[in-house]
Amino acid sequence: MSDSSHPTPSKRPPRQPRKGLTSMGVRKAASKSDRSRSREFAVQALYQVLVGKNDAQSIDAFTRDLSGFNKADSAHFDALLHGCAEQAENLNALIMPLLDRPLTEISPVEHGVMWIGAYELKHCLDVPWRVVLNECVELAKEFGGTDGHKYVNGVLNGLARQLREAEVAADKNATP
Repeated sequence: MSDSSHPTPSKRPPRQPRKGLTSMGVRKAASKSDRSRSREFAVQALYQVLVGKNDAQSIDAFTRDLSGFNKADSAHFDALLHGCAEQAENLNALIMPLLDRPLTEISPVEHGVMWIGAYELKHCLDVPWRVVLNECVELAKEFGGTDGHKYVNGVLNGLARQLREAEVAADKNATP
């Protein structure tokens, strides 16, 4: 006699929805904006700056040939790659006081994501501070280590309070 209280396990994994999140909690490509895609390409390019010590011009040329780049906001990608590469020292100076360890001990992925966040908080005032944080957390989840997104969130949250003090305060006061 068979025991009917134990259903047989399904041979196929559950079907994934076409849009939304993957099983890892990362946004699927179909639901990403042009700017989100530009940030993804920028973090990969900045990784090459940090690890490979390659110059931004050659990285730029290489990245534009990658599959899917045509769906990215190329102007925003340019601003992020070239802005972060040119202002690396200034961005590091903004980030370092918020770290609990030397910058050399930060993963290059999280370092690049923090550069993007610091750059956008300082120079892309059309992007709300909460969007900057959310986008950077998503980048860290997708490309970084297991809990790197939590670290990135903490650092950029502190930086947002400095660079966008009035905007952060207005949001805090508007929230019931």
